[in-house]
Amino acid sequence: MENFIVSARKYRPQNFSTVVGQAHITTTLKNAIRNNQLAHAFLFCGPRGVGKTTCARILAKTINCENLQPDGEACNECHSCKSFNEGSSFNIHELDAASNNSVDDIRTLVEQVRFAPQAGKYKIYIIDEVHMLSSSAFNAFLKTLEEPPSYAIFILATTEKHKILPTILSRCQIFDFKRITIQDTVDHLQEICTKEHIQADTDALHLVAQKTDGCMRDSLSTLDKIVSFTSGHLTYQNTLEHLNILDYDYFFRVMGAVLQQDIANALLIYDEILQKGFEGDNFLNGWAEFLRNLLLCKDEKALHLVEVSGNLKDRYKQLSGQLSPAYLITALHLLNDTEINYRMARNKRLHVEMALIKLCYLQQAVTLVSDDATGEVAKKKLVPDGSAPQKLRAPGAQPVTAKTVTEKQATVASIPAAPVTTAPPVAAPAPVSTAPSVAVPTAIPTPSLAPTPVAIPVTSAPVAAPPVAIPAAKPVETTTPAAISSKLTGLAAMKEAMAAKQQGNTQVQSTPLTMGAIHVYWEEFIDQYRQANKMTVVSNLALAQLKLLGTEEVGIVSRNIVQFRFMEEEKLVIAEFLKKKFNNPAIVLTLQLDESQQVQDIGPAPLSSREQFQQMAEKYPIVKELKDRLNMELDF
Repeated sequence: MENFIVSARKYRPQNFSTVVGQAHITTTLKNAIRNNQLAHAFLFCGPRGVGKTTCARILAKTINCENLQPDGEACNECHSCKSFNEGSSFNIHELDAASNNSVDDIRTLVEQVRFAPQAGKYKIYIIDEVHMLSSSAFNAFLKTLEEPPSYAIFILATTEKHKILPTILSRCQIFDFKRITIQDTVDHLQEICTKEHIQADTDALHLVAQKTDGCMRDSLSTLDKIVSFTSGHLTYQNTLEHLNILDYDYFFRVMGAVLQQDIANALLIYDEILQKGFEGDNFLNGWAEFLRNLLLCKDEKALHLVEVSGNLKDRYKQLSGQLSPAYLITALHLLNDTEINYRMARNKRLHVEMALIKLCYLQQAVTLVSDDATGEVAKKKLVPDGSAPQKLRAPGAQPVTAKTVTEKQATVASIPAAPVTTAPPVAAPAPVSTAPSVAVPTAIPTPSLAPTPVAIPVTSAPVAAPPVAIPAAKPVETTTPAAISSKLTGLAAMKEAMAAKQQGNTQVQSTPLTMGAIHVYWEEFIDQYRQANKMTVVSNLALAQLKLLGTEEVGIVSRNIVQFRFMEEEKLVIAEFLKKKFNNPAIVLTLQLDESQQVQDIGPAPLSSREQFQQMAEKYPIVKELKDRLNMELDF
């Protein structure tokens, strides 16, 4: 029985033209070979399974090809190409840095570089997973990598470029491999299925390509598994079952239930998904991608970003025409928040079901707008359906009509005016268009000194108020502080506000200063630093002596100049603390120094650096002699 070879090895590219999805790199390498502009070191970096090691081997074979083709490809017929294909070439050395990452391994490699090739022009060293080398191994490799012999070429490959030392990167010609697109993967899988006589639906191959996320090696391995599972007949359903992928049909069904606001059906579909063994986060992630595709289908320019088969793309376009971009963006935002908080939710099923319920009622989201004509509130749907906006009225409010205005005017006219001599008429208030009628009681003095409330309506049309007079004998000021402040502007208004604030502060009842209260608050102030573990500050504050110098003056006596300087720095903080505790902004804090203890506490003044050296030189002359002999210049 013939040994089975997996597709990833059997269909591994043997020349640059068969490399999938990396045309920008293969073209560059072929032109460099044709023009004889080869670098001495290459670095191939990119995701796994995209062809880094494959391109390194093809480059190594093509460089030593004896009959190079005009398009820059190897001939696969010469002795060098045949020996490489059979794995017996002495000019190509491949090293796995994951298992040979020590300094000794690199030293052995460097020793081999010294010997010139026996046949062929170049000796090529392929170092795979080069990021696994230790820092010492990298440093031992630096000199050889920078200045190798003319016949030596190094090809490094890695999936983690950020782990390589910058000194290595600067010595290499770097090629960044990209992920293979879904369409390129599908085309390559279709070609292999044709060669292997495998019946495969295009939708099934799309599922395989999407599952492997741009990794060709994973795609080929997955294809081998499904072929064994389906006996060589790949359909959309059996591929879906084998890969355990949530079918797009579920998302179309859920979206239909959401659009119809059928909460029960949406929850039943979600329950069916859970019964099949899918987790809630898989559903949220898949549905978010589904909504993203719907949003992209609304613009023809972005339609190519929807990486699905042609039949499925038509269903997306048909459904996206029923939804507005505002709805899709809001739904995506809601699903994103739900997915972020999914891991923290204790009841994960309820967490997802709440998102479903919110999406069902998302079309009922309303915006409240004011209607200038009627004073009512209009309810507008975020997703327009062609119907006219409904009218909502605030609870307890009645519509303002011409009949209501006439009744209000008649009520005001029926109020008897007090007998007065002369008075200027009071102007009617300015018309207000959007607010309902509001009765504002205003106290107006009469000759009998009994205030009479007068209702002044604020309506959507100007109403002429009857003239109301004020007795000339006893004029009464009706201007309020609010009215005064409304007339002030600029600096005058700021001064008025500051005066009102200071007046309000002075009305707060202050606590009288006593030594007992000062000591209690002082201990509380020290406790703040004790809790913050600032013991140096605590010791300085605890040594201070407090005195009551007056009704609003507190004195702090320091024992030495160091403590006095510390108190000067903390004076503002201490003063603000005492003012706050005693509710008295007039408290004055005075610092004093007890000079009687200053000399005995401080001791001799510390010496400067220059004085210390002079004292040392006087005591030890050899120090000065050493300085003179060495011509040293000391920086004090």
